[in-house]
Amino acid sequence: MPYQWTETAPDVSGAVSHRLLLWPYRSLPRRGFVWFIGVTAVLLGLPMVALLGSSALWGLLPFEVLAVVGIWLALQHSYRSGETREELRLSASRLYLRRTDPGQPPREWETNTYWVRAMLRPGPVEDYLTLSDGKREIELGGFLTPEERRQLLGELQQRLVALR
Repeated sequence: MPYQWTETAPDVSGAVSHRLLLWPYRSLPRRGFVWFIGVTAVLLGLPMVALLGSSALWGLLPFEVLAVVGIWLALQHSYRSGETREELRLSASRLYLRRTDPGQPPREWETNTYWVRAMLRPGPVEDYLTLSDGKREIELGGFLTPEERRQLLGELQQRLVALR
């Protein structure tokens, strides 16, 4: 799961707080990236062996290099977008959400936990997970799969009920 719950030890009043960290799933780790680029370059270069010594090699070589560089840049962009993080902190009296996207200032939202309602609704993605305090509605985990959002909703509702 691309999210993780942690709980703090009870404080003096006996209250427990929860922390949820969410991040987009990336199926290709950095080590796999190196292998993928290497294997792609080799497989694209294999047909070029037949052209060694001919002028056609120099006509096709720029296109092979352009293909490998294009794949490299697309995967690097994917890794940068994977640096998105959402952090949710829950206590008996306060809910705090912070979303950080690469190249943008963090977005924050804070409200009283008592008024927060978590729900799934139709939206830009299937099973759009939102948090609302009656005044403002915000998205949570838009990069998660529908199944993960449904599971997260259940876990979030349990913790909200327990804190009230």
